[in-house]
Amino acid sequence: MNEASSFSQQAEAHPEIAARFPDLHPAFDRQAALAESNRCLYCFDAPCTGACPTHIDVPAFIKKIASGNLAGSARTILDANILGASCSRACPVDVLCEGACVMHRYNKQPIEIARLQRFAVDALYASGAPLPFAPAPDTGKQVALVGSGPASLACAAELRRRGIRATIYEAGTLPGGLNTYGIAEYKLPFAESLREIDMLAQLGVDFRFNTRVDATMLAELERTHDAVFLGMGLGAIHKLGIAGEQLDGVTNALDFIAGYKSGAILSAPPRVAVIGAGNTAIDAANASVRLGAAEVHMVYRRGPEKMSAFDFEYAHAREEGVKFLWHVQPVSIRGSGRVESLDLVRLLASEDNSLVPQPNSEFTLAVDLIILAIGQSTHADFLVGNDTASMKLKLERGRILIDRVTGQTSNPKFFSGGDCTNGGREVVDAVADGKRAGIGIAAWLEAQHAHK
Repeated sequence: MNEASSFSQQAEAHPEIAARFPDLHPAFDRQAALAESNRCLYCFDAPCTGACPTHIDVPAFIKKIASGNLAGSARTILDANILGASCSRACPVDVLCEGACVMHRYNKQPIEIARLQRFAVDALYASGAPLPFAPAPDTGKQVALVGSGPASLACAAELRRRGIRATIYEAGTLPGGLNTYGIAEYKLPFAESLREIDMLAQLGVDFRFNTRVDATMLAELERTHDAVFLGMGLGAIHKLGIAGEQLDGVTNALDFIAGYKSGAILSAPPRVAVIGAGNTAIDAANASVRLGAAEVHMVYRRGPEKMSAFDFEYAHAREEGVKFLWHVQPVSIRGSGRVESLDLVRLLASEDNSLVPQPNSEFTLAVDLIILAIGQSTHADFLVGNDTASMKLKLERGRILIDRVTGQTSNPKFFSGGDCTNGGREVVDAVADGKRAGIGIAAWLEAQHAHK
């Protein structure tokens, strides 16, 4: 049974959240889109296309906007990236397509590729027209996909376009993975992620929710399907391993972001500390400010030059009013039943460049909420030690090893992509992985049939 009647109807943004998290980059209107599209040089050997992991033909889709062919523009985008709407909002374009724009050579502002991409795809969705693709005739083949994040969604779309049945198994109640629950609302609204999946469901992708795949079920999926795609992402955010971590008022960035996006969290307490310095940590810190926190500190054991967040994300956080504590490490959390303060120590680099506590440098930061954002564990436990010989997959540091061209694992019937293989990159990277795997699965199934 397909449970995808209309996901977006289940995700109307809470009015207070919508008010506090308006678009970071508001949509173009038609006049602005036309003016911006006419700035493009339509480069023949476009570096922007090469910088996109899904290789959208950027000059082609922009030229179609300039000529008024919005349906053709959307088709060009979605043909390369079926999640072109969410990527237009969530991609770090400053370091991808727009960062590669030739306009930089002339000391001019790069073409606003992301906003143009959003304009074209949003126009298609607003028109009420279906996706400009249809499933191919049924091949009789069927593939199970574990997880419903961007990698699985992109893989499923490629399969359906080739007439292969695709069933996605999701542990939660809604699809989308981090697109739905883990990206800041001012970048990718909850409802927009689900609206995009509504469109994708038109291809006949089947969804099974509240279904957590374990080793036993995976063996059954292997037995009953022609191939299996593993796109379950990463696991829980790491713990600090210090005293007081069990107190109320200690959470993690993904739960915090999912909480406010779903409307379960409508405010933040006055004093917040975010541990970590990646892009997710910054999303959580910015959200805390927008939810009413008077003082938000990001705590990181190294300096700004070592943070994994992009420079533009760091600049945005500073604009939001987030404060940064560099070269410090949490020692313990204090409170009577609930968090009241965070004990910290300053760090120094030793001769071998390792970090050591600075003598007599301990200090205390008064906090009401601590948000952990220090990376995620792998989510391949159910693959480790599996006694089903045919299912054993090669892992490296908990990541599934794949052929980067086809997405195929050490077991030829299993394919994989996304964070469970690359350790946590961008949405567009997961889409590219899923797309390659979908094409790879179809080619492998065709080859299997030819050999029979």
